[in-house]
Order: sequence, then C-alpha cells, then structure tokens
Amino acid sequence: MIQNQQNTVEYDSARLSDYTMESTERGPVDLPFLLMLMLILAIGVIMVLSASYARAYYDVDNETGGNATYYFVRQCLFALCGVGVMLICSRFPMSFYRRISALVMIVAVGTLALVPLIGSSAGGAKRWIDLGFTTFQPSEIAKIGIIMYFSAMMCRYKDKMRTFRYGILPFAAVLVLIFGLLVLEPHISAIVIILMIGMTMLFVGGVPIRWFLLGGTVAAGGFFVAYEFFDYVKDRISAWLDPFADASDTGWQIVQSLYSIGSGGLLGLGLGNSRQKYLYLPEEHNDFIFSVACEELGYIGAILILALFALLIIRGYWLAMHARDKYSLLVGTGLTTLLALQVILNVAVCTNTVPCTGISLPLFSYGGTALLLQMAEMGIILSLSRDIPEKK
Repeated sequence: MIQNQQNTVEYDSARLSDYTMESTERGPVDLPFLLMLMLILAIGVIMVLSASYARAYYDVDNETGGNATYYFVRQCLFALCGVGVMLICSRFPMSFYRRISALVMIVAVGTLALVPLIGSSAGGAKRWIDLGFTTFQPSEIAKIGIIMYFSAMMCRYKDKMRTFRYGILPFAAVLVLIFGLLVLEPHISAIVIILMIGMTMLFVGGVPIRWFLLGGTVAAGGFFVAYEFFDYVKDRISAWLDPFADASDTGWQIVQSLYSIGSGGLLGLGLGNSRQKYLYLPEEHNDFIFSVACEELGYIGAILILALFALLIIRGYWLAMHARDKYSLLVGTGLTTLLALQVILNVAVCTNTVPCTGISLPLFSYGGTALLLQMAEMGIILSLSRDIPEKK
C-alpha cells in the first residue's frame, strides 16, 4: 500500500511537471488566424464610424449628446481592450478553460436568471443588464458557456456519449434550462443559435444520428408553439414573407435594408456616402451594419468582407481539427461554429433570406461587451493553436 501511495505521488508530480512545461514551453499563436482577425476588426471599426455618425449627431438629447464620433470612439476603446483580452486569453492553457467550464456555465445561468428581475428593456424585450457604463446580454455568456461546459462533459463521458443517460439526458437538461430562461426575455434568436451550437457539439461528440432527427422534430414543434403564442414571432414571419406589404411598420427594417444593399450596386457609393444610414435604416451601426457596407463598398466590397470571414472560419476549423487533445478540438469547433452561425444569420437577415432577428455581425457591429467576449473567444482559439506542432 505504501508503495502504491509513493507511485501515485510520483505520478501526480510528473503530471504537474508536464503541465508546467506545457504552460511555459508552448509555441506561438497561429499567425494567419491572428492577421485575418485583426484585419476584420479594423474594417469593422471603420464601418462603425461610417454607419453611426449620422445617428450619433442627430441624437442630441440621447446618450451621444450630438457627438458624431460617439459610437466610433467607444468602439475603438472596446476594440483595444478586446485585443488585450484576446492576448491574455491566448496565454492560458486549454486545461485552465476546462477547469473553469462549470463556473462559466453557472455564471451564464445566474445572469440569465437576473434579466427578468433587474434587466433593462429595449424594443419590447428585456435582454440586457445595465452596468452603468454599458449594457451586456447574458445570452452571450451562455453561448460560450455551452461550448466550454459541453466540451468538458463530453471528455468526461467519452465512450458513453452514445447512450441516452450520458450522451443525451445531461445535455438536454442544460439546454432546456437555458431555453426556459431565454423564453422569459424573450430571445428567440439566441435560442436558435444555442440550439445549433448544442447540436454541433453533440454531433462532434459522437451522439447517434437518430437523436438529431428526434431533436429536429422537437425543435419544429417548439417553433410552431412560438408562432402560435408569440405575436412578435408571427409578425416577423409575415414581414419576412412579404416585407413590402407593411413597409411602414413590420417590414420597415427589411425594406430599408434591401434598399441599402441594392443602392450599392457593383462598386458602391463610396465609404461614408450611404444614404440609408441617415435615419432611414434602423440599427445601421449594429444589426444592419452589413447593409451599410454593401451600400458604400458595393457588391465587390461585400464579397471581400465575406471572403475574409470565410477564410477566418476555415482556419478556425483547421486549428480545431489539428488540436492536441479532444477538449481543444471540441472547444475550437464550437467557437468557430458560433462565429460562422452569427455571420451567416446576420447576412441572411440583412438580405431577407431568413426572418428578421436581433443577431449582430461579429467584430463589426457596435457593442462593447459583445466585442470583448468575441475577442475572448478568438483568444481561446489562439490558445489552442499554440499547442499545435509545426503549424502551416
């Protein structure tokens, strides 16, 4: 027995030594991913200035005080802070993120539970918590919490992921809890994104296909219930099918977005020359900033922006597939999928491909805490890239 205890102590000491070496002898971050990320961020900050100055100048009695550069200056500050957060997150080993995954999930659930009690309202929904200097959406924390916590549980259950008890039940319980809290806001777009992230994580984790078919049926039933009992969901579906039928009310956002995109043509009107941003297009510096980019930079500029996002996403998946361990693979896949989903859905909303939902364009749309969290997510991807030998 004494000999076994000595062997255990020696083994634990060896693991601690290996962990110390891993944390001090890791490689550099992935340069292609970092350069593309910084380029997209720089373009996004410039587009915030171009898209926001008209509204900021007009809102004399609002928080901007008539300062045309109000949103731009704040976005610059948050972008600089975001770069710092990204670099800090890239320094922590992936074992650290695995240890705090449950804590992140607890914080996500706790803040979501606070929204109905102390949350601030806007646009008929209560989705934000006011911090005084800014507001943030707890649903953003829930997205990264789902990715980190699901990844940790999948590594713990391993081969048991094909069973109902370990591969479905605990994950479904977490999703139902999150969805219940989001319905209270209500925040249907966050539910859709988290559902798609959860399904992606479970698929990569090895859950049998039959459970996805059952989950798809349940999701379809949930959509039907939302359509029947939530009037704003019904209004958005109607506006999506025919936005010009009520162009002055429910279809206003989509109609103005389509006008903005169509006005850009092939080469665009030129940076800063958008017409729809002069109080015609709502949320021009946030959810519909891509529409302004299309109007000012044209079809070619929009394609270049989407190409940069596509390259960043492809590189993210490449890093995930070459990750050193399963947890890093799962987290990298989840975070890259989250980025891809938000880009695809935002562009789809702007072009009326899907019903209008409150989904911002990552690294582009105005929003301080959202940008900080997005840069933290990119920092985690850079962290896992430091453990990949001989990156190409």
